[in-house]
Amino acid sequence: MATIRLGDVAPNFTAESSEGTIHFHEWLGDSWGILFSHPADYTPVCTTELGTVAKYSEEFKKRNVKVVALSVDGLESHKGWIKDINETQNTTVNFPIIADEDKKVSELYDMIHPNADSNLTVRSVFIIDPDKKVKLMITYPASTGRNFDELLRVIDSLQLTAYHKVATPANWQSGDDCVVSPSIATADIPSHFSKGFKEIKPYLRMTPQPDLK
Repeated sequence: MATIRLGDVAPNFTAESSEGTIHFHEWLGDSWGILFSHPADYTPVCTTELGTVAKYSEEFKKRNVKVVALSVDGLESHKGWIKDINETQNTTVNFPIIADEDKKVSELYDMIHPNADSNLTVRSVFIIDPDKKVKLMITYPASTGRNFDELLRVIDSLQLTAYHKVATPANWQSGDDCVVSPSIATADIPSHFSKGFKEIKPYLRMTPQPDLK
């Protein structure tokens, strides 16, 4: 089994989902993507997670992000579970859930960790950019639900730093000051960042978020 690392091309696959057949790279198109796995259908933590993602659909859309979930249960199970999610979470699931009964995608993305559970997927998250490169990986245990506000924050950082020569400091939120890339000489900062900068140390220079008016 190949190990996926940051910067690798996300493995392509074809799979059935609650919204039809997905050819993964084709489905992503020129969007960013989140692929995230769930231990099983009809599990309580997963139910709250999928409901949360549905409620955040406009936030993902604003960021040009497509979301796809996965569990090792089948399509009929997914369809029944979606009804429960919609009912209990007061929302409408509007993204596909992959039926990975043969564990083909789970194994491709190393989502099954035998020391945690030999059959069910852990809570893996992959964020993928429009070039199909893996930009972030997070793995949670089955008992811990994900923080989707944090995933939105990470996407904001990834998109900002992909197009501007900055990095984001600890606890950064959209609108906060950013770190000037070490590749830019201090003398050259004004030509890159018109809002000015503050030099805290020669290696630590801060500038207002460049993509905000």
